[in-house]
Amino acid sequence: MASQLRLRFALALVTGAGSGIGRAVGVRLAAEGATVAACDLDGAAARETVRLLGGPGSHEGAPRGAHAAFQADVSEAGAVRRLVDQVQVKKRDDVAPFKALTLPPVPSALQGFLVGNVGQTNYAASKAGVVGLTQTAARELGRHGIRCNSVLPGFIKTPMTQKVPQKVLDKVTGMIPLGHMGDPEDVADVVAFLASEDSGYITGASVEVTGGLFM
Repeated sequence: MASQLRLRFALALVTGAGSGIGRAVGVRLAAEGATVAACDLDGAAARETVRLLGGPGSHEGAPRGAHAAFQADVSEAGAVRRLVDQVQVKKRDDVAPFKALTLPPVPSALQGFLVGNVGQTNYAASKAGVVGLTQTAARELGRHGIRCNSVLPGFIKTPMTQKVPQKVLDKVTGMIPLGHMGDPEDVADVVAFLASEDSGYITGASVEVTGGLFM
């Protein structure tokens, strides 16, 4: 539980919020005082996340109708536009003055995020593109007071990594300097910091949460 409400006046849109890292991020941001719009392809999973957040009034000063679940496929541009419109309607209906805080999905990254790996050309290229997108958006939006940072998870204990054969996990874990896989909460801690004013002079950064795997 956060010791202070650093995000008390933030409305956070968290995609992939139905499980794993996304759910942990939603829980942490809500604990920091944010009102969370939890989005997932699985609408029921998103609603379960909202239930875990405590529902309306779960933190001091929470606005009317705090926290809400949304179902959307964020790989479709039209669905993203509709999602943003729905969240903006919620924002207007809330009592307190909010600043919008949109968080991109932060999936667990297998080896190949910052370094290439056999058979992962498309995966590695797409993930490396996130770094360039982050830096470009930071340059373009900085003059408007908008910061853009990204989080690069390593091997995190999520439904995604549960599908990886144990012998592969054992091999990779042996390469991690800290000696173990990370928890979703490890990523959520970094997201909460970057979303708060404690990181007010940080933009264009890509923060690794990998236990030192890619050093």
